[in-house]
Amino acid sequence: MLFHSTRGNDNNKTFEEILMQGLADDGGLFMPDSWPQVDIDHLKGLNNFIDVAKYIVPMYTNSSFSTDEVHEVLDNTWHDFEEKDYINIVDINESLSVLELFHGPTAAFKDFGLQLAAAFFNKTLQDQNKTAIVFGATSGDTGSAAIDACKEFSAIKSFILIPDGNMSDIQRKQMTTVNKPNVFPILASGSFDDCQDVVKKGFKDRSFLKDGQYLLAINSINWVRIIGQICYYFYAALKTNRFSEPLNFSVPTGNFGNVFSCYAASKMGMPLSKIVVAVNSNDILDRFFQHNDYSKNKVSETISPSMDISVASNFERLIYDFYLNRDSELCSNLYSKFPVESISLDEDIWKKSSSLFMSFSVDDNSTFKCMKNYFDNLGYIMDPHTAVGADAVSKLNDRLENKTVILSTAHPAKFPNALEKAGINLTTIPKNLKKVLDKKEISFKLSPFDNSIFEFIQQNS
Repeated sequence: MLFHSTRGNDNNKTFEEILMQGLADDGGLFMPDSWPQVDIDHLKGLNNFIDVAKYIVPMYTNSSFSTDEVHEVLDNTWHDFEEKDYINIVDINESLSVLELFHGPTAAFKDFGLQLAAAFFNKTLQDQNKTAIVFGATSGDTGSAAIDACKEFSAIKSFILIPDGNMSDIQRKQMTTVNKPNVFPILASGSFDDCQDVVKKGFKDRSFLKDGQYLLAINSINWVRIIGQICYYFYAALKTNRFSEPLNFSVPTGNFGNVFSCYAASKMGMPLSKIVVAVNSNDILDRFFQHNDYSKNKVSETISPSMDISVASNFERLIYDFYLNRDSELCSNLYSKFPVESISLDEDIWKKSSSLFMSFSVDDNSTFKCMKNYFDNLGYIMDPHTAVGADAVSKLNDRLENKTVILSTAHPAKFPNALEKAGINLTTIPKNLKKVLDKKEISFKLSPFDNSIFEFIQQNS
């Protein structure tokens, strides 16, 4: 299996090459040359998440690593989960379940993709006797999951930009209380977009790196994160109904990586009815699926901060594969003008959306109401992001056939202020979160508006 760019000028790449490169040289996102196909009967004979991963992951890694090598990596990849088989599925009623993906060390679904990424990063660095810099900006969950996943690997140093603003104390402390010599949480004055601009500049410039040092992408543009998420969709379908009928998945999303992973699983053979694309008031995705309008707006802060985005990074993959039938020239033309010009597809092409996708935008008031409704009537506590997915299902339920699985992407304890405003009392906090509350914070205050961040990395790399 080799990989290529959605924009056509970066092709014939091995898994290891795209793992370490992240973004394609032409600005596009890497895609597999074809979709590997699963044997559903084989999957039905598997019992746990690791077995599912050992079947799925080698389909994408065989250009660089043998199956035995990958299995050895997977035996030691996912760690510090409080759930025995990593994932818990809660049945709400006969037609609705919640897929809890927050039982990892940082209490968010991103532990799945980032622990897999870190394991393969470390294997490659050891094989090549090199070092790497992880450089990223975070609105909360990505940064903490990246730091935790990489902190035990001495060949990797993590520099994570933490912007001022909409992040809970627990989310921040998950990053600033990790007392490791290879972890550098940077409190950056400015917004998340300001921090993202610094990261983008860093990936273009790279002059602050040592000779031969890798700069690693940790957000969901990196295909290895998609692989980790594909695994839990197959696991969910196996455990929910053993692939007996197509499921709906309601996915609270920002950068679209989780939605695209569900789509990828369906392309590999997972039975799928509909994907509900659930967003908060930052509604660029809902505007596309409802009105064929993919245009950048200013980000507004909400109680579901991991979804506060102006552009969904992974959406390009869907445009390329689903709508444009892998026409890289058309994809490149669309994105060469975006976001100055919005993306609007030919009507006949855009109408394909309804065959697989539904969408809904949920504001903060509706999010609070959904959290309270689940708590009062079902005794179930969910975080604001999960509530966005749950509320979308309630609004679209009359149009959904078959069973629906709502993805729960973060533990509610990460958002105490939202719980309090919803009138919900959470009596138990996961031990992985509780232990950060009283630890001393260690961080570095720098400006994203000059070169101080790059100078800091250079001095500490």
